[in-house]
Amino acid sequence: MAVRAIRGATQIDADSRDLLLEATAELVREVLERNALTADDLISVVLTATPDLTSEFPAYAARQAGLSDVPLLSATEIAVPGAMPRVIRLLAHVETDLPRSSVKHVYLRGAAALRTDLNH
Repeated sequence: MAVRAIRGATQIDADSRDLLLEATAELVREVLERNALTADDLISVVLTATPDLTSEFPAYAARQAGLSDVPLLSATEIAVPGAMPRVIRLLAHVETDLPRSSVKHVYLRGAAALRTDLNH
């Protein structure tokens, strides 16, 4: 079994706690589903939010979404002028038999524009 990294991101319409909780849970669910993983396959997850999102920690949202015993970390993305606003990003480290070329990175909502090279 190999260790792989899976990326993902989503964008919310406003800095609302409810929107952040909902979008983060959706992102976690989609990463797991699209890669045929369970929470037991996760080693750790780093979640970031753009500086304009302060209503809740994305890691708290992931914990509420069922990642109860996975090490989680929230951080703030750097404030790059002109960067896409209100984005939550995810970097999951997983144990999987998937080859790197088969890993499905997940970009939802407006964040799909960040990775136009992927089939969403």
